[in-house]
Amino acid sequence: MNKIIPLSKSLSQAFTLLLCFFLVTYADAQTKESDSLKGEILNVGLAGSEPFIFQKETSPKGIAIEIWEDLALEKNWRYEYRAFDSADDALHELNNGDLDIIVGPLSITSKRLEYVRFSQPFYNSSLAIVSRKDELSLWDKIKPLFSIKLFLAVTFFLIILAIVGTLLWLAERKKSPDQFAMDPVNGIGTGMWLAIVTMSTTGYGDKAPITVWGRVVAGSWMVISIIFATSMVAGIASTLTLSSIGSTTISNIEQLANRKAATIGTSPSETFLRESKVKIVEASDLSDAFKKLKNKEVDAIVYDRPQLLYHLKNHPDENLYLAKAEYYKQGYGFAFPFAGTELIYDVNRALLEHAENQETSRIMEHYLDKDE
Repeated sequence: MNKIIPLSKSLSQAFTLLLCFFLVTYADAQTKESDSLKGEILNVGLAGSEPFIFQKETSPKGIAIEIWEDLALEKNWRYEYRAFDSADDALHELNNGDLDIIVGPLSITSKRLEYVRFSQPFYNSSLAIVSRKDELSLWDKIKPLFSIKLFLAVTFFLIILAIVGTLLWLAERKKSPDQFAMDPVNGIGTGMWLAIVTMSTTGYGDKAPITVWGRVVAGSWMVISIIFATSMVAGIASTLTLSSIGSTTISNIEQLANRKAATIGTSPSETFLRESKVKIVEASDLSDAFKKLKNKEVDAIVYDRPQLLYHLKNHPDENLYLAKAEYYKQGYGFAFPFAGTELIYDVNRALLEHAENQETSRIMEHYLDKDE
């Protein structure tokens, strides 16, 4: 008797065989594509700043270049470099079909993904803030006393004193005319004086309410002033203390609101600064940005953290401060034409192997002198 195989089992076996066929075919195609690249000369664009790209050297070097050359050596790829002054120029050539890949610290952004393709990130970066470590001048120390916030606080305080003084005068003027004159100006002034000495707990005893309503107002003011006056005086004292011992360093983006910060034009940091209400001063490159900071044309520099770290490592005498706060975290990747390319798969796999073997970390530590 013939054995009957269930239909579901037959379909399962057929599906498994078909899946295996496609996997083998895909792997074979990837191998052939990779082999086909060995005979070609790849046009490699270089764009970015130090320490990822050094273009002024006799032969280009840097973090991104070392990673790329390790990958190309492993895959036996031949290539020629073309240097670009900006990432935008390189991306334009990539879209025109004149480049096969761009190597450099290219930020992977949603806007760029509309017209180029990226490898997986070879480095995870973020934006950081660098500021000067100058000691505060005398004006910087007393400047908080002339701030609009302090002016509004004092004005609000005087209005409250006037209200309390008026209430005391209305309650006491008839029963105690010797203390509170019938004249509104002198009477309210006396009431404000009583409110001040009560709030400060000085208690000269020269003025005191004798009516029930006067004592109710004075008692209420005593309770209110314990909370209100203490908080206000403590706030002013704290501000003056911090300003007297502080420096010009900036620790977070909130301190930069409505102040000037330098960054390189067309970088993702521009959007971040605009959203944070910071006045943007464009610099042609990072050296120009540090020049503006040194000349006090700006209060800080906001740019990619690794580039700032590299500058500080090589210029320890500039007395600069790198804030610990990090913003707008983003990945750096290599860029490819938007149309399909066989390079992407091989580059991604090689990047993973490079990271797993700790080669990427070794290169980073060599240039940045610290583990990010």
